[in-house]
Amino acid sequence: MNQATTPQTAAHFDVTKAIDEGGFSTLQKFAYLFAALAIVVDGFDGQMIGYAIPMIMKEWGVTRAAFSLAVAGGLLGMAVGSLSAGMLADKLGRKPILVASIFLFGLSTCLIGQAPDVATIAIIRFFAGLGIGAALPVATTLTAEFIPSRYRTMAVTTAIVCYPLGGMLAGLAAGQILPVQGWRTFFLIGGAIAIVYALLLILLLRESPKYLARQPSRWEELRSLMTRMAHDVAHVIEFRDGTVDTGKRGSIADLFRHGRAADTSWLWISFFMIQLSIYTAYSWLPTMLTTEGLSPALAGMGLTAYNFGGLFGAVLCAMAINRFGSRWPMIFWAAMSAVTAFGLKLVNVTATPETFLWGLGFHGLFVTALQCAMFALCAHMYPTLIRTTGAASAMAFGRIGAFTSAFAGAAMITAGGASAYLNLLGGSMIVTVLGLAMVRGHIGPKH
Repeated sequence: MNQATTPQTAAHFDVTKAIDEGGFSTLQKFAYLFAALAIVVDGFDGQMIGYAIPMIMKEWGVTRAAFSLAVAGGLLGMAVGSLSAGMLADKLGRKPILVASIFLFGLSTCLIGQAPDVATIAIIRFFAGLGIGAALPVATTLTAEFIPSRYRTMAVTTAIVCYPLGGMLAGLAAGQILPVQGWRTFFLIGGAIAIVYALLLILLLRESPKYLARQPSRWEELRSLMTRMAHDVAHVIEFRDGTVDTGKRGSIADLFRHGRAADTSWLWISFFMIQLSIYTAYSWLPTMLTTEGLSPALAGMGLTAYNFGGLFGAVLCAMAINRFGSRWPMIFWAAMSAVTAFGLKLVNVTATPETFLWGLGFHGLFVTALQCAMFALCAHMYPTLIRTTGAASAMAFGRIGAFTSAFAGAAMITAGGASAYLNLLGGSMIVTVLGLAMVRGHIGPKH
């Protein structure tokens, strides 16, 4: 049962301390659930294009290079969306930005189903990317700010793993919808799901209490929220978020102050490299497998296996971080991401496709899980005032790596097939090992 807490004095209430040391109420569990489902929907719509590309290319007779522009349009939008959402959510609140983001990418995804050519898809994908890129860091921040500190690493990691879960569900849906209804219906259904969920969040989701603590005009809303979380705040005069000055606003420059410059730089490099690897898979893995001679159905299973492995890997990685801290588990996961990518070069994808698919699942167990853990690291490294900005900025820098994958993935497949493609996946993870080793502000072990 939750225990009522009154941090500091009855007149001055520290919201951060209350949440970190308090119980895990039903309201907090629902906030976690809503954020996690938002990420599932984000992953579903975000990865739909990877499953649909082979069918669209065949129907329209376009090349991989021509379709790179459509992929790049979405990834560029994700980069802009990630960066903009962080600053907007720190200023305007987590809930309105998350709802707007989901509605935007849902509407845009529906419109892709009406596109007449690749150029139109590229433009619409840019706007879809704005929403897709914004939703992930905001939902992550909401999760971190509702969860007690003792559960936070596991909660953030398992919330982020909902992105590959959404991708896996998109793969299962693609297998049922694409062969029968075609790619246009596929995008219409995916977009409609997002729009409906955005409308539900307007009614069901509550604003972050840590954000409300910095908004004196909304303290009565916060009082009601904290009461529902089993805290006695009836006589509180002033709410605080730790030692944050409620009159200040976070900025990107703050990420490089107070000794954070080196850690922020290495974190951004790590995000760039892991996003280069992951989005090379999200966007081009089915295309690479069809190029190697696999059927479209079997090629789609490759990306599904990749996402499925990440579900288990993220939970294992979160457990390891809780036990040992984040440094060595994350370095190990990054190293194994490289090893498994290079190891797949020893498997003949045409002769033994089942073995190759199992290998993709094993590779996904490490690389997609590591990306999930990196969001937990962001939530740990930065204080509330700049937490969304920190996560969103790292993600935005990572999206530059994702944007690069739009062209690099297609180029590798054209130049050297599966071997060159796997070199790109593995090589980027070697640099990630270095970046994570250089970060000083890792999460400590839980005792």
